[in-house]
Amino acid sequence: MGKAKGIAARRPSVERCASGLTVDTSAGSKPTGGPRRPLRILARGAAVLLLGLSPLLNAQLLENLVTPLEALDRQYMDLQRQRINELTLRYYGGRCCRMETELDYLQRLLDDRYVAAEQTLELQAMGVLLGDLLVSELDLRWVVYEDAKGRSRALQIDDSDNYLFPVTMISRRWEVGDRMSVADIYANAVAAVESARPPLPFEEPR
Repeated sequence: MGKAKGIAARRPSVERCASGLTVDTSAGSKPTGGPRRPLRILARGAAVLLLGLSPLLNAQLLENLVTPLEALDRQYMDLQRQRINELTLRYYGGRCCRMETELDYLQRLLDDRYVAAEQTLELQAMGVLLGDLLVSELDLRWVVYEDAKGRSRALQIDDSDNYLFPVTMISRRWEVGDRMSVADIYANAVAAVESARPPLPFEEPR
């Protein structure tokens, strides 16, 4: 646990930017402890890019790869939620995001330029609220995901080794001029979760 505690002391202002919507270390191993298989980056849709990791890098990732949120994580995320809800209450008279229709508050903040493309902190705070909606709608849970690139707050899909990184889903697009709508970003995340889950009995494979 020493490794995770040391990293937790860093100022959590900027989240790691994942190259795809989900990261999959392949099913079959527990979220904490035990040897890890090569990471897989799952981009939008069903395309899969396999990344072969060296034995040395695998050894570095052996412990504390996925851990529960710590008190500092929860406190910081609460401040991020408060930051955006203050804006939505001030300008639109509502809070975000208890239901999918309330994602419109986030979109309006962007369209009305109350949150600009260079405001990384606010964009990532919006990503936390996006993640909260995914948690409530799809029965996911927040965890801390750590690898060679750093430490990120992520969503774990069931008890598998599939993870979403919603904190940067909005920021990494808007900062480079990609104006994909918040609704489309959310829909892509939902599709990624559904494709990562095994089909139910008598259900057609995805």
